[in-house]
Amino acid sequence: MHMRSRLRKHIYIIIHGTNTKAGRAFDVVLLWTIMASVLTVTLESVAELNNKYHDLFLVAEWFFTICFTIEYILRIYSHPRPLVYLFSFYGLIDLLSVLPTYLIWLVPGYHYLVTIRILRLLRVFRILKLTAYIHNAQMLKKALAASMHKILVFILTVCILVLIFGTIIYVVEGGQNGFTSIPKSIYWAIVTITTVGYGDITPSTALGQVISSVIMLMGYAIIAVPTGIVTVELSKTSLAHDASLQTKDNTCVNCGQAHVQAANFCSNCGTSLRT
Repeated sequence: MHMRSRLRKHIYIIIHGTNTKAGRAFDVVLLWTIMASVLTVTLESVAELNNKYHDLFLVAEWFFTICFTIEYILRIYSHPRPLVYLFSFYGLIDLLSVLPTYLIWLVPGYHYLVTIRILRLLRVFRILKLTAYIHNAQMLKKALAASMHKILVFILTVCILVLIFGTIIYVVEGGQNGFTSIPKSIYWAIVTITTVGYGDITPSTALGQVISSVIMLMGYAIIAVPTGIVTVELSKTSLAHDASLQTKDNTCVNCGQAHVQAANFCSNCGTSLRT
């Protein structure tokens, strides 16, 4: 029993952890395997390649699926609280990454869903310890949250504009020029105001072309609005973060000199403040 407990702990350290050499090596191999499996499924969706290498793709997919299934079982076996892992974010992603291939026996075509394995690459943040990027992501999240109300008002305004312009162009152009309904005219207004311009519906009358020109010019200004809103909030978040760093003390353990939190070495005796 004790031997089994030690084995589970050893497997847990390798599979779930990244602080050991074996754990880091396991996750690096896992990431490359995920990339290879996603590439296999992506190439399999190309008709010419699938017709030529169908058997090879099938063997490769089952190889990857079996590997991920064994890994999934080992994660459940080694975890001290299996149910916690099963219903965690990564646990559900791990399950979804192996299910599609087995579902092929029930519903053909479902195996293309194995591209969801790419989500498991989120573990790269844990492996590489990208704390600086995670911190920046948190700042971006705060900025987006702070600007959410302004963005919602902006989106509501854009919706009102496309409704108005869609109705106007429907009246001006009419069904004979492709604007057969208000919803279709609203679709045209959205495509035009976002400067996408598919060209599947175009105004033919002079007045309709004038309206189109106005909407296109407005589109350039509209695109810049949410960018400006988020940029302002990012600037505020960054300033607030810098201010918090300046207000926190970082005392030298050697001479007792106080420093700001961002300091790395004591300005009085040169002792490292990070030890």
